[in-house]
Amino acid sequence: MTKNPIHPKKLLLSKWTAVTPLNKEKHFMVIKVIDPEIEGGAVEQVVIEAVMSKRQKTIQWRSLTNGLEWKQGWV
Repeated sequence: MTKNPIHPKKLLLSKWTAVTPLNKEKHFMVIKVIDPEIEGGAVEQVVIEAVMSKRQKTIQWRSLTNGLEWKQGWV
Protein backbone atom coordinates (compact mmCIF):
# COMPACT_ATOMS: atom_id res chain seq x y z
CA MET A 1 0.00 0.00 0.00
CA THR A 2 1.24 3.48 -0.86
CA LYS A 3 1.42 5.94 2.04
CA ASN A 4 1.31 9.72 1.80
CA PRO A 5 3.72 11.22 4.34
CA ILE A 6 1.94 13.96 6.28
CA HIS A 7 2.25 15.33 9.78
CA PRO A 8 -0.96 16.43 11.56
CA LYS A 9 0.49 19.89 12.23
CA LYS A 10 0.86 20.47 8.48
CA LEU A 11 -2.68 19.47 7.53
CA LEU A 12 -4.42 22.85 7.62
CA LEU A 13 -4.92 24.21 4.07
CA SER A 14 -3.23 21.16 2.53
CA LYS A 15 -4.57 20.10 -0.88
CA TRP A 16 -5.70 16.59 -1.84
CA THR A 17 -7.00 14.75 -4.90
CA ALA A 18 -9.43 11.86 -4.50
CA VAL A 19 -8.26 8.81 -6.45
CA THR A 20 -11.91 7.80 -7.00
CA PRO A 21 -14.03 10.98 -7.25
CA LEU A 22 -17.57 10.92 -5.87
CA ASN A 23 -20.26 13.30 -7.19
CA LYS A 24 -17.65 14.72 -9.59
CA GLU A 25 -15.70 16.01 -6.56
CA LYS A 26 -12.02 15.37 -7.05
CA HIS A 27 -10.04 18.21 -5.49
CA PHE A 28 -10.24 18.97 -1.78
CA MET A 29 -8.63 21.25 0.78
CA VAL A 30 -8.34 20.70 4.53
CA ILE A 31 -10.15 23.73 5.96
CA LYS A 32 -10.24 22.77 9.63
CA VAL A 33 -8.29 20.56 11.99
CA ILE A 34 -10.61 19.40 14.78
CA ASP A 35 -8.98 19.73 18.19
CA PRO A 36 -9.05 16.63 20.38
CA GLU A 37 -11.59 16.48 23.22
CA ILE A 38 -8.81 15.78 25.71
CA GLU A 39 -6.35 18.66 25.98
CA GLY A 40 -2.95 17.55 24.73
CA GLY A 41 -4.49 14.58 22.90
CA ALA A 42 -3.78 13.66 19.31
CA VAL A 43 -5.63 15.22 16.39
CA GLU A 44 -7.92 12.60 14.85
CA GLN A 45 -10.29 14.40 12.47
CA VAL A 46 -10.21 17.13 9.85
CA VAL A 47 -12.85 18.87 7.75
CA ILE A 48 -12.20 18.77 4.02
CA GLU A 49 -13.97 20.93 1.45
CA ALA A 50 -14.53 20.13 -2.21
CA VAL A 51 -13.05 22.93 -4.30
CA MET A 52 -15.85 23.06 -6.89
CA SER A 53 -18.99 22.44 -4.83
CA LYS A 54 -17.76 23.76 -1.45
CA ARG A 55 -19.35 20.65 0.12
CA GLN A 56 -17.68 19.81 3.43
CA LYS A 57 -17.18 16.53 5.21
CA THR A 58 -15.38 15.40 8.35
CA ILE A 59 -12.92 12.53 7.97
CA GLN A 60 -10.24 10.78 9.98
CA TRP A 61 -7.04 12.60 8.99
CA ARG A 62 -5.11 9.32 8.80
CA SER A 63 -7.26 8.26 5.83
CA LEU A 64 -5.34 10.91 3.84
CA THR A 65 -2.19 8.82 4.26
CA ASN A 66 -3.79 6.03 2.18
CA GLY A 67 -2.33 6.45 -1.30
CA LEU A 68 -5.05 4.21 -2.74
CA GLU A 69 -7.69 6.80 -1.74
CA TRP A 70 -5.86 10.14 -1.83
CA LYS A 71 -3.01 11.82 -3.70
CA GLN A 72 -1.25 14.77 -2.09
CA GLY A 73 -1.74 18.04 -3.97
CA TRP A 74 -4.10 18.71 -6.87
CA VAL A 75 -3.29 16.19 -9.54
